[in-house]
Amino acid sequence: MRLRLAIAAMLPALALAACGTSTTAEDAGPTRTVKHAMGETKVPMTPKRVVVLDTDKLDSMVSLGLAPVGAAQAQENQTWPEYLGSALAGTKPVGTLQQPNIEAIIALKPDLILGSKFRQAAFYDKLSKIAPTVFTERVGITWKENFLLDAEALGKKEQAQQLLTAYGTRAKEVGAKYAKLQVSIVRFMPTEIRMYGPQSFSGIVVGDAGIPRPEAQQLNDQEDRRFGKLSQENIAKADGDAIFYSAYGENAAKAQAEVTGGPLWKNLGAVKSGNAHNVDDEIWMTGIGVTAAGKILDDLDKHLAPLA
Repeated sequence: MRLRLAIAAMLPALALAACGTSTTAEDAGPTRTVKHAMGETKVPMTPKRVVVLDTDKLDSMVSLGLAPVGAAQAQENQTWPEYLGSALAGTKPVGTLQQPNIEAIIALKPDLILGSKFRQAAFYDKLSKIAPTVFTERVGITWKENFLLDAEALGKKEQAQQLLTAYGTRAKEVGAKYAKLQVSIVRFMPTEIRMYGPQSFSGIVVGDAGIPRPEAQQLNDQEDRRFGKLSQENIAKADGDAIFYSAYGENAAKAQAEVTGGPLWKNLGAVKSGNAHNVDDEIWMTGIGVTAAGKILDDLDKHLAPLA
């Protein structure tokens, strides 16, 4: 009788292990403790099978010479960011940022999951039962701190710090040439137009370069200085010595074409002087990492050079 009871008690644990949901840091050998937005987690010294649940973590891993086995997509059936090249060719989709696919994650048998409290707090308990899970707090404004935390979980923090230092040095070198220009950042969304402020990812990169922004885009009257809304009637707030604009998705691209083909947009000083540049949304808006930041600096240097 006791033997039958003991076997019965073991069955749930054996079933859990069989379906791959009991992966823990201890199973992978020696561990490190990482403090993050949800507490403290023991992670493998050198994670081998990483699943990431936000776009910035794609950039983080590729910047560090790594690739996740699985990743959440901004939208279903979306392709991986082109600017990251072929590094993600073997990465499998695991749902969306707002709705990770738990079954798909389990199937990949990860030994580390990287996500963000801002987007996936409700899934943390389930995820942490699958594998050690490390969450950053927010997205965007804290992109450098997020990169360092992700890198710490990956065992690559020193390399990440070196990349950030090199980025900061280059930002100052690029920006020193254009300190007298004002750069405008505009994004077309499916249902609105936005101007991006100093606390947005691309705004931070431009700020790190020391390149000024138009007064209207400082967003000093807002608590959240990531972005403000524009209408076609007040599109003049989008003007600057140069405008860098992008669109999020196909519907936004159609809206962008309508606005940029209209008289109010064409009347902007930067447009009339040929200094309005359509840039890659994946780099300027959703990349949110050191590789994307470097490519923003590339765009600034390329398009502002004629104005210097």
